[in-house]
Amino acid sequence: MTLRTLWRRWSVVLACVPLVMLAGCPQDKAAAPGKVSAKSTAPALGSTESAGSGASAVAAAAAPTAAQVAESAAKARKVQQLIDQVEAAYRSGVVNYRAARLDAARLDFDTAVDMMLSSGMDLKGDPQLSDEFELLLDRVNSLELAALKQGNGFSPTLEAAPLDAANEVTFPANAALTAKVTAELKNTQSDFPLVVNDYVAGFISYFSNSPGGHAHLLRSLERAGKYKEMISKNLRDAGVPQDLIYLAVAESGFQPQALNARSGAGGMWQFMPTGAYGLARNGWYDERFDPEKSSKAYAKYMKTLYDQFGDWYLAMAAYDWGPGNVQRAVMKTGYADFWELYKRNVLPGETKNYVPGIIAAIIMAKNPTQYGLDKMVPEPAVVSDTVTVDYAIDLRLVADVTGASLQEIVALNPSLLRMTTPRDMTYDLHVPVGTKDIFAERVKAIPDDKRASWRFHVVRAGESLDGIASAMHARVSEIATVNGINVGDGVDTGDELVIPLASASSVARPQRYTVRRGDTLVTVADRFNVSVEELRRWNHLSSSTMKPGTSLHVAEPVKLGPTTRIRGRKTRGGGASKSKSTGTSATKTAHSKGSSVGKTSSAKSTRGKKSSGAGAKSATAKTTTGTKSKRKATR
Repeated sequence: MTLRTLWRRWSVVLACVPLVMLAGCPQDKAAAPGKVSAKSTAPALGSTESAGSGASAVAAAAAPTAAQVAESAAKARKVQQLIDQVEAAYRSGVVNYRAARLDAARLDFDTAVDMMLSSGMDLKGDPQLSDEFELLLDRVNSLELAALKQGNGFSPTLEAAPLDAANEVTFPANAALTAKVTAELKNTQSDFPLVVNDYVAGFISYFSNSPGGHAHLLRSLERAGKYKEMISKNLRDAGVPQDLIYLAVAESGFQPQALNARSGAGGMWQFMPTGAYGLARNGWYDERFDPEKSSKAYAKYMKTLYDQFGDWYLAMAAYDWGPGNVQRAVMKTGYADFWELYKRNVLPGETKNYVPGIIAAIIMAKNPTQYGLDKMVPEPAVVSDTVTVDYAIDLRLVADVTGASLQEIVALNPSLLRMTTPRDMTYDLHVPVGTKDIFAERVKAIPDDKRASWRFHVVRAGESLDGIASAMHARVSEIATVNGINVGDGVDTGDELVIPLASASSVARPQRYTVRRGDTLVTVADRFNVSVEELRRWNHLSSSTMKPGTSLHVAEPVKLGPTTRIRGRKTRGGGASKSKSTGTSATKTAHSKGSSVGKTSSAKSTRGKKSSGAGAKSATAKTTTGTKSKRKATR
């Protein structure tokens, strides 16, 4: 075979290849997606008829039915609709976050997460939903960590505690004031060992004469009225002096949601996130922010510290600095006496100010007339009924069934970190006094698995079923079905309706409004059905002037418990400290250039005695005499 002949044969073969490929195209085109051609599935042996029937059967089995296609499309639409709603809530949160409206941002982010958790869809099994959920959590956590670096995270800014407000204040010695307070102390009744010296007198002077210091102390004592009776009982039960209630003046100013973003200490008593205090903490609630449970833990812990040191001043120092650190200071100096440790400069500045500052607050609270506190009106005591629930229920539904506002329910449950109670664990839910029975009765009408999303409504005069459905973003037909009524039936004032919803947050009223040109307080109040005075109070407005672009609260701000993911840190000296104050800096230092220390208390303690293993040194303080140099307190 010549080379020319071989080339001619291969040319013919190559020329036929396109024809073969074209011949196969109609057959491939006929095989629709999801179907298999008859030729490819035909048996090697058998009649053409059987081969054709076998291919048809396989093709029919492999092809989705019209019902399956419709179901798949409906599911895809539902998934996409949920994702769109979640993204809209998230974007709203980002807008509020960038505008520094952190409380509104947190509400939006919680709404986005709650939408997914309460959707009833398989978040783990559906790849699209799983990716969306993970992405959402990552983005929210990133923003929260950024917010924590700048202050209090997504939680509202809280008022500084009175001792924090004493930052960078110079306390000049005042012998006349010290003598005056000493004389007053003789008529002061207290179950706590009170002492007066220049350090204590310096804080009394600050809280009396500084407008800021006096205002902070006044607000703290006013807030104390909300919890005083409850705290007093806990202190009494634990065998702790009643006047140690005023330790909360230094820790939080009696603010149950106080949070130190730097150290992670939180609550009225500023417990660290870690520690064996008997307070539960998880993704749903943080009992450090529960006034009653944290107060019980405080009383128990303070009694433990007193039993360890035998002295209330040292117990207070240990509460602030950590018992291990105080014990080492005692062993180092040989003195189990706070004032001796103070004088020998073995205490950190914050702890030096901590004890005399609290003593000053006690003395002033016990003598209100002398210190301009006699016109103080304590806030009413917080009282509530408690319902133990073991299911998730949205706080908006709790407000519905109890006839309370959402803000009232949130305020009664400051330990909650979300807008719902936990799933699959018990929680002591606080509701307004006298509503425990009506709560139990009304909530029975709503299935357990719907209590995190459905709502409840009591018909008001002039309302119709259509109007209620429109206002609550529900369907008339679904409301009628759930409540066993006909769509055409009317509703009467006082009728109780269960409102089925995909998410309870879908009927949440607007929280913020951006002022437009021509707006006035009156027009904004009318638009959102609130009063002008409410707008003033919620937004701290002193005049009626509003600039376009200003963001206003148009509903009472909701303040959920603050969240923190910061680990507790070690204080200097290696001991684990219980708490840090709510201020932004870590320590206070008080430097005394004078040589004498104030008169000591005669209370039962080990003060004035050397600790075991050391020689006999006297810790008896000297009575203040002469003029002292200035004493500066910094934090």
